[in-house]
Amino acid sequence: MSQTKLTAFPKTPTGIYGLDEITGGGLPKGRPTLICGSAGCGKTVLAIQFLIKGITEFNEPGVFMSFEETAKDLTENVKSFGFDLGKLSGENKLRIDHVRIERSEIQETGEYDLEGLFIRLGHAIDSIGAKRVVLDTIESLFSGLSNTTILRSEIRRLFQWLKEKGVTTIITGERGDTTLTRQGLEEYVSDCVILLDFRVIEQIATRRLRIVKYRGSTHGTNEYPFLIDENGVSVLPITSLKLEHVTSTEIISTGLPALDKLFDGNGYFKGNCTLITGSAGTTKTIIAAYFALSSCKRKEKVLYFSFEESPNQLIRNMQSVGMNLNPYVKSKLLLIHSSRPSLHGLEMHLLSLHKYIKDFKPQTVIIDPISSLVSVGSRGEVRAMLARLMDMLKMYQINALFTSLSQEQPGSQNDSTEDAVSSLADTWIKLRNEEKNGIRIRSLYIVKSRGMGHSSEICSYSVTNQGVKIVDELAIKKQSHNGNGRAAVYTAKV
Repeated sequence: MSQTKLTAFPKTPTGIYGLDEITGGGLPKGRPTLICGSAGCGKTVLAIQFLIKGITEFNEPGVFMSFEETAKDLTENVKSFGFDLGKLSGENKLRIDHVRIERSEIQETGEYDLEGLFIRLGHAIDSIGAKRVVLDTIESLFSGLSNTTILRSEIRRLFQWLKEKGVTTIITGERGDTTLTRQGLEEYVSDCVILLDFRVIEQIATRRLRIVKYRGSTHGTNEYPFLIDENGVSVLPITSLKLEHVTSTEIISTGLPALDKLFDGNGYFKGNCTLITGSAGTTKTIIAAYFALSSCKRKEKVLYFSFEESPNQLIRNMQSVGMNLNPYVKSKLLLIHSSRPSLHGLEMHLLSLHKYIKDFKPQTVIIDPISSLVSVGSRGEVRAMLARLMDMLKMYQINALFTSLSQEQPGSQNDSTEDAVSSLADTWIKLRNEEKNGIRIRSLYIVKSRGMGHSSEICSYSVTNQGVKIVDELAIKKQSHNGNGRAAVYTAKV
């Protein structure tokens, strides 16, 4: 019985983080791709990065034909991303050609065509054996034409010529008022169309990318946030992951021996997502720091996201309870990243975390506190963002701990952030502050811990300059029943 062998659709990898994932391997090989969007959305940066990655990672020379920027200006503009166009040009791997077009010099006649451009572009391609080409931007090429018949004919001929040449091409275009491009035709003759968007919502700027079409290939259809930083363009590819991640039965310490004893397994499962909630002053950050310290002692890298304290402030404050994080920061086992939530939108924070995980490769991630994210998104948006974050961390088998500020006033409703994420977490530890006889009493209890038995007791604890001391209330009751009134106190050794 004969079987039909399916041939994979040929693609050219872009080398851009996240973009190859949502395109299913890259752009259509030997075909034109249109990248369109408004001014400042990153079209030129993405296009030049496509060429640079092709040269440096896939040994594919490239040609950049600009109708707006000179070669000198372009070279200077992309230096901030670490792109050395001069060096690549000198190595005969890159050709930059600036074609100057003046609208006043364009005369519309029935004989107007792009034959001169084809000769010039063809020579540049053949001179270095280019496999990748960028034309930036197509509006400048046709800006002086109002004859739609000539315009449509030449656009089609340009795209057909590029296909016959066999080069993988990116053509950039400005977005029109009611169409993807000003001419409204390029999106129909392109084999792949990528739309870039730069929007500002409540004073928070976010860039988003969407694949409008991709002939002959499946692709991601959602909007994907992307970031332009010192390394160029990075795309956040994950919007929803199937619940297929691998789980572990290995147990790791919470960092507090007394807290470990409250779990039947004497700690958390590896790759667990733990949520610690409590009102202000319930030592959420201290317990998170214990977990970070425990991971560092296991020689595991820890990425600590702080939305309220600077790295120096966090290190100083932990020294007051006997924890010295400095050696682990210096040995690069602990990386503390601090920023205000309003620095980015929700998904940009998620993308930033993606990049840190890719570059730093941590085994433990701590976010303190996630409740700060409410200031840059609604409850539903926060939940969606954290669901994606937790899925990503579980996929990489990363130990995760989140703290969240909750309100514990009489008659108050449940905190919105707590409601949004408590069902997503594997383990939930609740901290409380109560006043009794003019003294503030701290207590904690485990609300849930999936896959593991745990104590149902409410345990009192205190914080001293020697660390956190947890009182086992169950042990007290047993000792009282046996006539021994001494309290069982466990002190965290650091």
